Amino acid sequence: MINEEKLVQIVGPDRVSQDATTLESYSSDISFVTSIKPKYVVKPDSSSAVKELVKLAKETNTPLVPVSSGAPHFRGDTVPGIGGAVVVDLSGMKKIIKVDRPRRVAMVEAGVTFGELIPAVKKEGIRLNMPFMPKSSKSVVASLLDREAVVMPGYQWDVSDPLACIEVYFGSGDEFRTGQAAGPGTIEEQWAVGGVQKAPYGPGIASWHRLVQGSQGAMGIVTWASMRCELLPKIEEPFVVGSSNLNTLIEMASWLVRLRMVTECFIFNNTDMATIFAGNGADIKGNLPAYTLFYVVPGYDVFPEERVSSHIKNITEITKRLGVEAKKAIGGISANEIMKAAQQPCPDPYWKLRAKGASEDVLFLTINDNVQNTIDTMKKMAEKAGYPVSDIGIYIQPVVQGTSVHCEFNLPYDRNNSNESARVKKLALEATKGLMAQGAFFSRPYGEAAGMIMNRDAASKTVLTRLKKLFDPNGVMNPGKIGF
Repeated sequence: MINEEKLVQIVGPDRVSQDATTLESYSSDISFVTSIKPKYVVKPDSSSAVKELVKLAKETNTPLVPVSSGAPHFRGDTVPGIGGAVVVDLSGMKKIIKVDRPRRVAMVEAGVTFGELIPAVKKEGIRLNMPFMPKSSKSVVASLLDREAVVMPGYQWDVSDPLACIEVYFGSGDEFRTGQAAGPGTIEEQWAVGGVQKAPYGPGIASWHRLVQGSQGAMGIVTWASMRCELLPKIEEPFVVGSSNLNTLIEMASWLVRLRMVTECFIFNNTDMATIFAGNGADIKGNLPAYTLFYVVPGYDVFPEERVSSHIKNITEITKRLGVEAKKAIGGISANEIMKAAQQPCPDPYWKLRAKGASEDVLFLTINDNVQNTIDTMKKMAEKAGYPVSDIGIYIQPVVQGTSVHCEFNLPYDRNNSNESARVKKLALEATKGLMAQGAFFSRPYGEAAGMIMNRDAASKTVLTRLKKLFDPNGVMNPGKIGF
């Protein structure tokens, strides 16, 4: 078994903890996974230290649980699945390795947060394609690996985008770099001849990053990642469109993205909108339409005003045809306020915790035509479970150039109320089953639902299990997650 002395030799005495309070803080999160204390928490500050930790874990059959974001955590993937585990906290690895404006790419270590990276890339004239209002402690690399939905779907070329290349230490102990980062030569040697780590595909014909992305640390530990970025607009004109007819807004969003007229583009229901933008705690939900579409029309260095005015004119034709109206404010919330929020991390407290202190998310991918059906199903199941339908937050994010959508139901609840917690836990599981029957695709399975989701496709489960055995032969990487 692993011991403290060996860990200290790798990361140093100040980076190993067996303090009871520290272990307790890593033993659970805001999810329904079983609480299990780790044996140690270690905080490496270099890739070489991570390599040695993985090697030691393989030799001693010690489970490793990688963590890169700060608390609070929500999905159970950073809680040990079995006893005796060592949490590998990468949040101290803060180096912004490279920002390259001509090639629109940035490379960062695993502990860099959105709040730290956004100003660094902005200084160079580019920006991130990022999730909506990530928590202030959210690791950029963790978000990329989780395939979190991004707010600029027109710049998302497939489900793995904007992730480019990664450095990963597999459970086998092997160091591996994916995509253009694979070589030839070291990263520094590639830079010296003008190479950039932007394309994710390879080495060879395989897309190795897909093996790691979404695996919740069950294949290996990623120490850095590069990502595709976008140019900063010269000017931005944000708009909101409210409607009680969700299908109308989804159709409009689809046109906006497909015709490349907008950058940020997403839809919220009035519950989520009120939670995010109430600010002083005032009840503004009654002033909001059932659903609000938000979008931004950008203008870049070349004729920015002309570009914006031309797109606004064309968008007006779309709104007239659909019988809706684009405005600069809705329910007392300005479009500029929403834009500023969408381009930054969420200030504390995180918006999903504001209503009742905790939230369970049911999230999946589906086609545009099926969104309303999934919402109807969710509401029926909530009524059956005794959960207030009016409390359900709904976030709809077009993805992959508007070809489909990320749909997310936010279920706020009081963790201190055992009956309410049990009700939400049961509802989330039952809703997952019901929504899968309606065609929802759960591409990011977490917690108790993961096994149920993964086992629906025996062939895929068999292949993934074989790959897990190949890249993590001793099963030391975050055992118990995503059905492993």
